[in-house]
Amino acid sequence: MAEELTPETTDEAEEPIKQRKNGLYPGVSDELAESMKSGWADTELHGLEPIPQAEYTAARRAALSARFPGERLVIPAGNLKTRSNDTEYPFRASVEYAYLTGNLTEDGVLVLEPKGDGHKATIYLLPRSDRENGEFWLSGHGELWVGRRHSLAEAEQLYGIPAADVRELADKLREATGPVRVVRGYDAGIEAALTDKVTAERDEELRVFLSEARLVKDAFEADELQKAVDSTVRGFEDVVRVLDKAEATSERYIEGTFFLRARVEGNDIGYGSICASGAHACTLHWVRNDGPVRSGDLLLLDAGVETHTLYTADVTRTLPVNGTYSEIQKKIYDAVYEAQEAGIAAVKPGAKYRDFHDAAQRVLTEKLVEWGLVEGPVERVLELGLQRRWTLHGTGHMLGLDVHDCAAARTETYVDGTLEPGMCLTVEPGLYFQADDLTVPEEYRGIGVRIEDDILVTEDGNKNLSAGLPRRSDEVEAWMASLKG
Repeated sequence: MAEELTPETTDEAEEPIKQRKNGLYPGVSDELAESMKSGWADTELHGLEPIPQAEYTAARRAALSARFPGERLVIPAGNLKTRSNDTEYPFRASVEYAYLTGNLTEDGVLVLEPKGDGHKATIYLLPRSDRENGEFWLSGHGELWVGRRHSLAEAEQLYGIPAADVRELADKLREATGPVRVVRGYDAGIEAALTDKVTAERDEELRVFLSEARLVKDAFEADELQKAVDSTVRGFEDVVRVLDKAEATSERYIEGTFFLRARVEGNDIGYGSICASGAHACTLHWVRNDGPVRSGDLLLLDAGVETHTLYTADVTRTLPVNGTYSEIQKKIYDAVYEAQEAGIAAVKPGAKYRDFHDAAQRVLTEKLVEWGLVEGPVERVLELGLQRRWTLHGTGHMLGLDVHDCAAARTETYVDGTLEPGMCLTVEPGLYFQADDLTVPEEYRGIGVRIEDDILVTEDGNKNLSAGLPRRSDEVEAWMASLKG
């Protein structure tokens, strides 16, 4: 990685670019500075088509405007976060900002200013790198270091929103009058400019509204989720084809294999991949992925591709490393499959959100009682939650721009709410018998099974977006055999 000549400045347009400490060049001569100002072709782009979701983001902004009439609304994308010294983590825009604009670049801010009966939207962005002051080649965030940014005029064409220089926004917000709300936690500078104009309670109402707005997906979002799932299916196929290489190395080979698919076909993975072999499958969020992969063990792979528009899949399969389930593995796997079938069947318009969880938990509890692992009757076990020693987690969650989407929604509209067409959720029951659990027979210990699919609520029931991956144990074995050839 090359070392930039000078550090980033706080104001690219006005402050001089300072010399980097320990840089190899003592400075920039007047002659070089003058040379770098000229001789560059005009690269402005014209006649750009709006991004595919532009009509949808406009409708989302209109709904937001109607909810908070007469109030200024400020939704930041967020800033780069330092990983170490002068390197940053890859940037991911806030879901609220991405949902309302489709823009995914750092430092952006969407502002809705009251106007008449509605609002005027402006997207504040960093403009093209300044060639006059040398920022484009001297700053660590200049164009020659990190790539070209869209001009403000280009941004207007792409996003269908008037664009302005974000470096002027803080001063404008300090002078703003009237009620203001901001989405907190993404841009400290913007929040500081509004510190005497906002309240935590009012800002939370804005965050909750934007979370609940995402409960029902529009047509664009449903298509993006299907794209994410389709890429994820191919990623799972990739993994099965290289299980012999994983056995020769570690779970990291599985992680890297899936990541390649995510980066080639999407933006990234939607969350840290869980590549849990053997007893690691009993750790719900095993993301260290540094353990051995052994023939005879199960591999619990929980992974999802994130599309270029940031919608993520979330799929889990529990696979026999050698391609065939043992008798006890199949017994446990088939119980989880039966529970998932009951859960998926309960996903339909008008059903309570909790119904699919309750249906899956009942099946798992019946199995645990039948196997003699917990004393019945089933109703007693469910009432006391005794099955949770082995089922551990809820049976699903909303899915979208976040893997656990809509998390700020009110309980009455989410967990205690009713399913509607357009909602997308996971159904993911599991059974986990810890390696040190002395309450179960030894043959159970160290076996963890989870099966997870992404389910879209439709007008007449549901659609399993991840149906391209086999679920039934015999179908999984046949599928793995076909891929291994």
